[in-house]
Amino acid sequence: MLTALIIDDEEKGRLVLRQKLADHCPDVVVIGEADGGENGKSMIESLRPDVVFLDIEMPGINGFEMLNKLNEKNFHLIFTTAYNQYAIKAIKFAAFDYLLKPIDIEELKTAIYRIPNLKTADVSGQLEVLTLNSQKNIKNFNKIAIPTLDGFSFFDLNELIHLDADSNYTLLHFTENRKILASRTLKEFEDQLEEERFIRLHNSHLVNVSFITRYIKGEGGQVVLANGKIIDVSRRKKADLMKMLLQ
Repeated sequence: MLTALIIDDEEKGRLVLRQKLADHCPDVVVIGEADGGENGKSMIESLRPDVVFLDIEMPGINGFEMLNKLNEKNFHLIFTTAYNQYAIKAIKFAAFDYLLKPIDIEELKTAIYRIPNLKTADVSGQLEVLTLNSQKNIKNFNKIAIPTLDGFSFFDLNELIHLDADSNYTLLHFTENRKILASRTLKEFEDQLEEERFIRLHNSHLVNVSFITRYIKGEGGQVVLANGKIIDVSRRKKADLMKMLLQ
């Protein structure tokens, strides 16, 4: 059984989520509701829920600001938000779950069922990534939280050279010969990194263009990376690659 707290300034939003949880997630018990960040902070500290459903945009202090005021962050966190492309991108880079309003029942059930498989409820490291990437004056995201088999690892994005598909996992290659196996598909990383100078050159490879040191001519050609890796370029990706290299 999981205890849950709902933090949302809209009463209708809280009511709808509570009802969907009651109807479709019988293992979740809502133990409280808060209508803003300040109340939410107090209730988290007093009720100590297993999972917090948190809206982002609220009067007073928003969801991100409330999280930064907490001393202990030992709970699972699921954001609930209307569409905000920049905020959602920051959430993805911190490897948090999020639900778009109006909340889809299947997506809600998936987020809940994933919780028992997570190794830890301490979200401090993920929140550091989220805070850094949520700064209003930032042009490019700098940090990424990577879900692994035993928790999360945190890296600077500009140290990530390339990513290789490994069935339903992805092997990430960083500078200084560091490697990590992530419990996420290459397609998920492609969607996440598409605006960060990464390009999928082949079905199995996603590459940081900044680390390409040489292009070898051919039907699609090949690229040589700073770590010495040589990767084939598919014919249909050649033009996109050339465009990125010349930017």
